[in-house]
Amino acid sequence: MARSGPIRILLAKPGLDGHDRGIRLVLRALRDAGMEVIYTGLRTSPEQIVRAAIEEDVEAIGLSSLSGAHETHFLEVSRLLTEQGAEDVLLFGGGIIPKQDLDSLNNAGFHRLYPPGTPLEQIVADLQQQLRSKRKGE
Repeated sequence: MARSGPIRILLAKPGLDGHDRGIRLVLRALRDAGMEVIYTGLRTSPEQIVRAAIEEDVEAIGLSSLSGAHETHFLEVSRLLTEQGAEDVLLFGGGIIPKQDLDSLNNAGFHRLYPPGTPLEQIVADLQQQLRSKRKGE
């Protein structure tokens, strides 16, 4: 059954990374574009993120990491989603992610990874396009 209503996205800061300015800017931009955004806050575990995403019936999860632990946390979220049968949730991320880590994250389903300084309009447009296309395909 095709979804209707606003796009629902969960944003999270996994691990011990305490820098949340960027994710809060993304949150405001997505909300200003008419999306429903759930923000789990700082220091959220992959298990908490996946549980919240399933409970809230979101279409996408956005993770942010500036601490260097992105691969551990991002990959665990992807693994847990698959384990829970929720691999249809779109994954995207942002933060400081070295080029050598991009392939493993792409293979885990993170096809959109945004470095610091990415225009908010680009993130909003990418998500709207991807999720609207996905809705039409359901």
